[in-house]
Order: sequence, then C-alpha cells, then structure tokens
Amino acid sequence: MGEKVGTKTPQKISRNTRPDLDTPPAPLPEPQNSRLRAVNVQLTYGREEILRDLNLDIPDGKITVIVGPNGCGKSTLLRALSRLLRPQSGQVLLDGKILHQQPTREVAMRLGLLPQTMPLPTGITVENLVQYGRYPHEGLFHWRTNDDDVAVENALSRTGLQQFRHRHVDTLSGGQRQRAWIALAFAQETPIMLLDEPTNHLDLAQRQEVLDLLTDLNQREGRTIVLVLHELNSACRYANWFVAMKEGRVVAQGPPHTIVTEPLIEKIFGVPVRVFTDPVTHTPICVPIPPRTIPKPADPSCLPTLQQIAKDTQEHSATAGPHAKEVAPPASPLPHRRKQPEITSIEKLR
Repeated sequence: MGEKVGTKTPQKISRNTRPDLDTPPAPLPEPQNSRLRAVNVQLTYGREEILRDLNLDIPDGKITVIVGPNGCGKSTLLRALSRLLRPQSGQVLLDGKILHQQPTREVAMRLGLLPQTMPLPTGITVENLVQYGRYPHEGLFHWRTNDDDVAVENALSRTGLQQFRHRHVDTLSGGQRQRAWIALAFAQETPIMLLDEPTNHLDLAQRQEVLDLLTDLNQREGRTIVLVLHELNSACRYANWFVAMKEGRVVAQGPPHTIVTEPLIEKIFGVPVRVFTDPVTHTPICVPIPPRTIPKPADPSCLPTLQQIAKDTQEHSATAGPHAKEVAPPASPLPHRRKQPEITSIEKLR
C-alpha cells in the first residue's frame, strides 16, 4: 500500500511538534463507522488483571494494527473481540449488540479469527484446509453447496494457492502455509477478519508477502482487518488505524502519521528512538538507538542514510518515467555482483 514516490526529502519528526505524553492528549476523532467495539472492558486470568477499562472502536473497511510490548494484552484483546473470552465487566459489541449474547453461528458468519497457532491435521491438503472455512455456512447435514465451492475457489485464487491445492500443507514454505491459513479465513467470507501475529516466524520476504496479501484483500473487498504485529515499522506502513497498548490499556490510537512519536514509542516499549519519515511510503520509521550513542536532536548525522535513499529513489523515478511500475533499490556503492538464483526449494516440516 505504498504511495507513489514524491520529491520530498525525508524529514525528522520533531519532538516539539507532538504532544507530551505526560499531559492529557487532545481527544482523537473516533471512527465514523464501527461494527466492532470494546466498551470499558476488564478481563482477568485468575487474579491477574489483563485488560483494564479498555475502550476501542475498530474502523470499518480499514486495516487496524495493534502494537505493544509482550504481555500487554494484545492477544487477549483479540480473543475478547472474537468471543473466545468473556469480559468480567464491560462489553464487546458487534453491530450494536452484546457479542456474547449472539448465536455462535451468526457471529462466525460476520467475524473470523486466525490465532497465532492452529492445530494442523496430519496429511491435510491445502484445498481441504480452506474448506474448513465454510463450516459456519453449512446446513444441518453439512452438505457442500455450489456457493461453498465458489468461495473455496475464490479464496485459493486470491491467495495465489491454486497450483498448491493438492499439496499437503506441511510441505509448504512458511509464507505459503500462512497464506493457506489466510485462505481459510477468507473462505469464511466474514466482513471482519482478526489475525494474531500472522507474520510470526516469517522472514522479511514472507512477511511482506503476507501483509501485501492482506492489504490487497482489504482494498479489493473492503474487509475490515485487525492485526496484532510486533514489527513496528510494518505496523506504521500497513495500518490505517494504529493502536498502541501498554499494561492492558489503549494508550493511543489514530492514523500512524498522527500519533507515532518518539515520546509515545519510548513510553510504550521503554526504548529511546528516533522517528523519521519513510522516503518511499511517507509513513513513520522508528529507529531504536542505544542510550550511549543517542545523537543530539539537532545532530544531522542520523539523517544521511535516509537522505541517500530519497535521492536514489528520486533519481530512479526521473529516469524510469511516469509509467514505471516498480521502484528499484537504491544505488549501491559496491561493485556490481551477479544476481543470485531464485530459491525454489520447498521447506519440509519435521
């Protein structure tokens, strides 16, 4: 969901232009439409309080990304939003009605959850796995209909898995397996999709593959997608609505370019950072800096790398012309090296 490359050079986001977290921030405008809401939710495991007076509106038709340190309640929030956990107080509302008072099948036709880990039946093929997504739509005798076949075929097509339909899931690469699980959620045909760390244990290329796929589903189908992510810069790049959590509460929420600040990230994660503007997507980039090497705010030594990226990107755009479809990587001062062959081997799980 990157934007067309412009001609602006990256600018460091100044601390002086953002509100201090120690003072109450101005209230952010709430999303105009929200089918899924959490209102004053409190949830505990035994005597441990996980969510405290949590309020959150999920914007319809947008990608919402939830970030925060380990143990802050992100996954617990997703389980509460999906009806797997019942709050001790407060309510989760779906279409204006209390979620836990609605029939399970009706909820499953409007809201789907993809947890961090799912049990994988031995020897199951990709197509059979995706067919599980049609369970909420099956009738009394669980007969498959033409609508089920169409939904499964559409899910395989949208996720690029048609050629793998007869492959066993446990023979796929990490990115392909994750796409298979997303295809299952897609076949469920719910307008709201919740995914808990869908890029966990994936390499850089696989993470981008999965996030680009979800972005495509959102833009083509208008699906409401809620993600829990650990990669902060990926969250800034792909989110329309950014939710920062700490100690069971939502600390800040809004568009990434509005709320992602150095004080906020340091408060949430306890790590000093510098926040810059991505020269390609114009979204925030957070760069953690060890305390002993933090440059002064006015020190320009932290900017050359991003400036060089912006310069190289602009030069490529000028030479490629207005019809260029891809942005080449920045020019490297290293000697030209022969292109590495594409990796085609399949990772097998043992």
